[in-house]
Amino acid sequence: MTTLRLGTRGSALALWQARTVASALEARGADVEVVTITTQGDRRQDVALPDIGGKRVFVKEIEDALLAGEIDLAVHSAKDMAAERTAGLMIAAALPREDPRDAMVLRAGSPLPILPILGTGSARRIGQLARQFPGATFVPVRGNVDTRLRKLDAGEMDALVLAAAGLTRLGLSARITTNFSTDVCVPAPGQGIIAIEVRTDDERTYAQVAPLGNNDARVALSAEQAVVAGIGGGCQLPLGAYATIRDGSLLLRAVVASLNGEEVVSSDVAGHPGDAVALGRQAAHELSARGARRLLHT
Repeated sequence: MTTLRLGTRGSALALWQARTVASALEARGADVEVVTITTQGDRRQDVALPDIGGKRVFVKEIEDALLAGEIDLAVHSAKDMAAERTAGLMIAAALPREDPRDAMVLRAGSPLPILPILGTGSARRIGQLARQFPGATFVPVRGNVDTRLRKLDAGEMDALVLAAAGLTRLGLSARITTNFSTDVCVPAPGQGIIAIEVRTDDERTYAQVAPLGNNDARVALSAEQAVVAGIGGGCQLPLGAYATIRDGSLLLRAVVASLNGEEVVSSDVAGHPGDAVALGRQAAHELSARGARRLLHT
């Protein structure tokens, strides 16, 4: 039996995701080897993401290894992936979506001050939450989930804003003080979705991976990434996009906010799930018509 080499980052969350995929493949009879790859984003945790290329620095080395044939599949947090596919690679499966919301974590026993210091380097979160917390100070915080929680507990900030999915997957949901509604803080495109990437010419691996996919997650991811591609920006934009399927219809909400939270433009579109990419492009067009490009470049 040929062993499938699965590439992943080495953080606790990335390894949880990789082992989840490995276990699912092994349950179907595959032999899987998990290969840990250190990315630029992992090496340079003292530098803000926009200064080193945005979130894609968490996937580039893994994708390079996949293209070079050093691994057979890659497992990513979908929100770290570029909206435009890397030539020669494709998403073979998107796993069922975990809670897509953003979560606030306070230090144990410490209430949130009137003028809090909130830890997040996400332009998307800052732009939306600045409206919810007037006068708050937002400070960048990098590192894995456990590193961020240690900084919080050491008193470097009053609260953290993190993806609920990561905390849940690591068994840390008890640390969540509150989850923000997706209407209050629209999630990042792909947030809560695990994506499995393979080479476009590797039919054998694709055939083994594709059955793990969840169609609703795949459709939602396609719509959300189409918004980013349509706007023409990267992962660090103050842009949220969240799609759901209800009663057979795809509902997509997209938001762009200024970093001070004073200006917000949004788009809500609905249609057939089979038109996910077209709906994402429609949302991007509406955002642009309402001034999103100006906000993205100020």
